[in-house]
Amino acid sequence: MTIGKKLLWGSLGWVLGGPIGAVLGYAFASMDESNTRQSWSQTETFGHQKYPRTKPGDFIVSLLVLFAKVMKADKKLLKSELDYVKQFLRQQFTIRETQEFMVLLKDILKQEYALKDVCRQIQRSMDHPSRLEIIHILFGLSAADGEVHPDEVRVIHTIANYLNINQHDYESIKAMFVGDSSASYTILEIDSTVSDQEVKKAYRRMANKYHPDKVSHLGKELRKVAEEKFKSVNEAYQTIKKERGLN
Repeated sequence: MTIGKKLLWGSLGWVLGGPIGAVLGYAFASMDESNTRQSWSQTETFGHQKYPRTKPGDFIVSLLVLFAKVMKADKKLLKSELDYVKQFLRQQFTIRETQEFMVLLKDILKQEYALKDVCRQIQRSMDHPSRLEIIHILFGLSAADGEVHPDEVRVIHTIANYLNINQHDYESIKAMFVGDSSASYTILEIDSTVSDQEVKKAYRRMANKYHPDKVSHLGKELRKVAEEKFKSVNEAYQTIKKERGLN
């Protein structure tokens, strides 16, 4: 996969500027695909900082903005959270690229921005399965320190609303990280009183919704994240089957 495809995560086609451009405070320069083999040998300079050269509306930058909002929710910036972001980036980019994005993240953490406007720009540019993936990734960030803080949950819920994620889908993903006795049913988006037949139907519906192929356009690196969500659906179903003695 080329660097350009990695950055665009499916050729989202965002325009330069908008709320995300305003947050960053500098213009993104287009990358010449013929130079991708140089592995970002050049960077854009803004002030005294150097950032990776990207195409207009780079999605990874948008995700960093959402990362920053969740990280600041509990008024604490934890090393475990920074490590999560770094590991997430490292799975998709080179060491140098990851370092450059981490510099950018630290700058974003110092800024205040209109979350609603940023999310609306994302919502207009991404399909529903991809937006579900964002919520899953943000909960992964929240759980990086072993605890999902209530303030972080509230921020993620707000983001989900702005991204036009319905309550059932939000609660399903949340239950994968904030478990309780009914978590398996919540993941499948059903009530514990439904019939065995409804349980099976719900599993098929959720397995289809969260199938990794739904976000294949985001690249094979992100498929691993999707597979985690798909695995949670399967585990929830197996738990219910065992409780009910289903075949």
